[in-house]
Amino acid sequence: MNGDGMNAALLARARNIKLIAFDVDGVMTDGTLFLGDDGEEYKGFNSLDGHGLKMLKGSGVELAIITGRSSRVVECRAKNLGIDIVHQGAHDKLAVYEALCRELDIACEETAYMGDDVVDLPVMRRAGLAITVPAAPDLVKAYSHYITVREGGRGAVREACEFLMRAQGTLDAALAPFLK
Repeated sequence: MNGDGMNAALLARARNIKLIAFDVDGVMTDGTLFLGDDGEEYKGFNSLDGHGLKMLKGSGVELAIITGRSSRVVECRAKNLGIDIVHQGAHDKLAVYEALCRELDIACEETAYMGDDVVDLPVMRRAGLAITVPAAPDLVKAYSHYITVREGGRGAVREACEFLMRAQGTLDAALAPFLK
C-alpha cells in the first residue's frame, strides 16, 4: 500500500504495533555514505524524522535501530533521540530482531520494521507491519505493507511515525501542545 492511501487491514496492523525497528542507511538517511580521509563516517539525518521519532516514543511505542553498519554517528543520533535499543553491525538482522522480540516479550505481529533493501527482507517478512521507501528495490516493495511517499532521509521516518500514531489514535494528542 502506498503512503497516500490507507485501508482497513493496514490500519488494523498499525493499531497493534508496540515496537518499531529501523534500518539506518536509506531509511533514516538518504543512503549516501560520507567517508573522511580519517576513516570517520558521516551521515545526514532529517530533523523532521527526529521529532517524529520523539513523538512516537512519547506515545508509548518502543523504538529500535537494527543496522548492518557500525558508526559512532548512529550511536550519537540514537542517544539524542532517546532510542535505547541500538544494534549495529547486525549481519543477521533477523536473529537480532527475534532476540529483541523475546527480550521485550512482544509478538512479531506487534512489531513494525522499516527497511529499504533485500538485507531487510527477512525481518520485514516476519514483522507484523513492513514499511519501506520509494527508492527501495521492487522486491522489497512487494513485501511491504506500506510504502512511504517521502524518501529515506527526507521525511520517510516522520511519515511512518505519524501513520502509526494516526492509526493508534495518538497523533492529535502529540500535536496538541503545538496548536495552543
